[in-house]
Amino acid sequence: MMHTEASADALRQVGDELADATVAALFDRGEVGKFNTLMRYVSTVGSPLPDGLPEVAREYLAATSAPPSWVDWSQMEKARLFFIDNNVHISTALSFAAMPACYLVPPVARLLGATHGLKYPSKRMAETGQFTVYLMQPGAFEAGSRFIPAAQKVRLLHASIRHHLRRENRWDEAESGTPICQEDMIGGQMFFSMLVLDSLHRLGIHMSTEGADAYLYAWRVVGAMLGVDQDAVPTSLDEARHFLDLYMTRHMGPSPEGALLTRQLIDLYEEVVPGTLLDPVVAALIRYLIGDLCADWLQVPRTSWDTLVKAAPRLLGVLETIEDRSPLGAWALDRLGHLTTVLELSSLTRGRVMHYAIPEHLKDDYGVSTAPPRNRRWTPPAATVS
Repeated sequence: MMHTEASADALRQVGDELADATVAALFDRGEVGKFNTLMRYVSTVGSPLPDGLPEVAREYLAATSAPPSWVDWSQMEKARLFFIDNNVHISTALSFAAMPACYLVPPVARLLGATHGLKYPSKRMAETGQFTVYLMQPGAFEAGSRFIPAAQKVRLLHASIRHHLRRENRWDEAESGTPICQEDMIGGQMFFSMLVLDSLHRLGIHMSTEGADAYLYAWRVVGAMLGVDQDAVPTSLDEARHFLDLYMTRHMGPSPEGALLTRQLIDLYEEVVPGTLLDPVVAALIRYLIGDLCADWLQVPRTSWDTLVKAAPRLLGVLETIEDRSPLGAWALDRLGHLTTVLELSSLTRGRVMHYAIPEHLKDDYGVSTAPPRNRRWTPPAATVS
């Protein structure tokens, strides 16, 4: 559907009824600690639920234990192959465009700033990267997969943040709507899908329309599993463009929290990049992908690399041409991309599996069998606003 200001306003008043009720019951009965302890043993599809798990949690896990019945598995396979083909580029777009874009929405930045985990941005980045990798595994929804349990836990994590902010009167719902509301959840889904596709296009990555559409579809499935209202979510690239444009023009702007979170993110990336010579590339790439106005709002520093980084599409275009014309080159670049993504994720997780637990309190400080053809190039839908 094509949203309007009125329909978007309505989405700001709605959270996630199932997850919210589950979290409220766990807190009311003092069972959050027990739930978190026992759920550390439930990390793969098909794992038996441990004895002693609260009954309300068992009911929630049973209700959310399978993907939506409407999933088109051929589309999901196309999305997986698209990810394999572009994994390092997708990781770059997630890190240098999608994450900073979250900080461009002041209510979202304030919410992220109110959670203890954002004092350690590597944790959020590691969780996001790990979640994406779980999704794009061949058996993401089969026995032994880690994706569905991760999605179940993330959904409860979001509900717990809503619970805390309301209980502690730390959120002005009259001004900002429900914390982690449906509009913001769909907005986040668009950041990790449509905005990533926009960034790949800006970087000069060769994509087919089929691949781009499948990637958007995969995140629609993710959204459904995270409690997003499927009657409201965009189902096509054109609808996604319209929603993203409307969402950003409604909410984006500068905020102290957004600037602080961006500074923490840049510091994190500079720690991951070996040495100090290439540190300015981090800020330059963020500025290139989100644009000067947004970068200025987030106080992204200007560097001597701002001009040089604009040559990235030409360099990547050469590599993409090699990949298009040579099966061996395509295989080698895909393997290199996979290794790069694994190493990046490993540096953020320190080799550990990230667990998505329900926080018991918030802290005051900031805490198909073939790939789609590549010779039919995808062009993003035109902007719906100036």
